This record gives sequence, C-alpha cells and structure tokens, in this order.
Amino acid sequence: MNSSGLDPGQYMSSMERGMIATLILFPGVVFLFANGLLLWTLRSKAVFRETPRYCLLFNLLLADTQHMFLSQLLYLLAATYTSLHFPVCALLTLIIDLSNEVSPLTVVLLSLERYVAVCLPLRHATLLGGRRTAMVVLLVWALCVLNLVVRVGLLPFHKLDYLMMKDYCSSLFIRTTPISRAYDEAYISFLFVFSAVAILWSYVMVMMAAHRCATENSVKARNTLLLHLLQLVLSLSATIYLPLVIAVGRTMALTRLTFVRVQNALYVLIMILPRGLSVLIYGIKDQTIRSTVLRTILCRTRRLKLWPAGGVERSGVP
Repeated sequence: MNSSGLDPGQYMSSMERGMIATLILFPGVVFLFANGLLLWTLRSKAVFRETPRYCLLFNLLLADTQHMFLSQLLYLLAATYTSLHFPVCALLTLIIDLSNEVSPLTVVLLSLERYVAVCLPLRHATLLGGRRTAMVVLLVWALCVLNLVVRVGLLPFHKLDYLMMKDYCSSLFIRTTPISRAYDEAYISFLFVFSAVAILWSYVMVMMAAHRCATENSVKARNTLLLHLLQLVLSLSATIYLPLVIAVGRTMALTRLTFVRVQNALYVLIMILPRGLSVLIYGIKDQTIRSTVLRTILCRTRRLKLWPAGGVERSGVP
C-alpha cells in the first residue's frame, strides 16, 4: 500500500525523474552561465554601457536570464515534489510572465533603434542618446508591471479554501478563472500582433533605405532586423507554451504521467532552447562582443596558469 496516498502509476520513477531532470537542468545551467558571461561583458566597458543598442541588448539578456532561472527553479521544485503556497506560486509564475513580456518588447526596441540609425541617422543621438534609452527601458518594465498588477487583481485569492497547492507549481494552475484566461489570451494576441507589425515595419523602411543607397550600414541593419524577427519568434514562443499545454490536455486523453512527459518535452523545446539561442544570435554575431568575450576568457585562463594552487604568483623569488 502506498502510504503517501499517491498512485504510483501516475508518477515517474526515481530513475526516470533523475534522468529527465539532468537532461533539462544541464542545458539550463550552461545557458545561464553563457548569459551571465555576456551580461558581465556588456557592463565591463563604457562603449557597451553608453551605446543604445548594447543597453537594449543587456535588458533583453537580463529578462531572458531571469525567465530561465525562475523557470528552472520551478522545474526543480516540481521534480522534487515540493509543494508551495498558492500566493508564492502565483508570485513566481507572474514574475516569469513579466520577463516573458519584456523580451519581445525589447526586441521591438532593438528593431526601432536600427530603423532610427539607418533612416534617421542625424536624430539618432537625440532620440536615443544619453538617458533616453534607460527611460524607454524603464517604461517597458513599468508597462509590464502594470499588466502584472491587473493580472494579480484577477486571481481568485478570496475564493481559496486552501493555501497549500496540491500539485506542482505552474502557470496552468494559476489561471483558474475564465476572466483571467480570456485576459491573458487577449494580451498575448495583442503583444504578438504589435511586436510583429513594428518589426516588419522597421524592416520595410530599412529595405527601402537600402534600396535607395546600398551602403554597408543599411545592408547590415537589414540583416540585423531579420535576426530580430527570428528573436521575436523565439521570445514569443514561450507565450504559446501554456496554451499549447492546455490544448494537449483538452484534446488528448492522457494520463497524468504521459501529460507530464509531454509537458517536459515542450518545456525544453519552447522555454529553454529559445532563451539560450539569444547568446548565439547576438553574442557571437557581434564582432565587438565576441572579441571582448574571447579576450576575457583568454586573459582569465592565462592568469590561472600563472598562479599556482596555493595562490602565490610564480616568479624567480622563492
């Protein structure tokens, strides 16, 4: 008899749970390390801190890193069957959704920055110079926080007759009312349409500028906007994770165990991999960032070789 009251056929074995956790947590740790290295690089030099494009890239990577870290934390809690209080679970999932909303809006800002740089080069310093970029970034976070406050108001805290969740913490169990689900679907649709239209408009305008004068700067900006469009798809892919999981649960008669396995697979493909590709899309492509990262790694490696295990620098003096 199962003393815990759980049906063994509906839960993974310890070996399967350990293997899946390793396959999910290992790439997450690697991507978090890469994102952290790139974030440190973007704060290490004045040219990165003062250039609008790099400031926006820093904000994008910061949102992606926050999203990935908290998502991995929730997965680790779920894998260890750790129960959370409903308010704590709601807070964590809402913060994850906050970073998930900041990412596509930051990609839009990156696209508009390229449009201004190519089509309005004389006004680039006026529109995005100085503290204006920081103000725009703060405005994006403020709008997303406002949306967060609205969603908190839609949560049925007053109807809860229990605080401890009976299953693992997930956004699937937070959207418990038809109003909250309808609001989330409407907001996600608006976010997707607005972001796609803004980036496509920027791309068309830069294409026209590149056609009029095929300069190297306009051609590079056009290719960069294509990468922004790809990054937008990757950023918004996380927004379809929950609707896709709900659709799978409604249309397919799956047991709890099978549903959790499908959810794990979708989590890796939709939530983890797109966040890790940000480093490849922006970090490796940009020659300035790439050279700075390589120089940092080589300098640290050389420094470690010059210092013995005891921490005393090797020299001719004993």
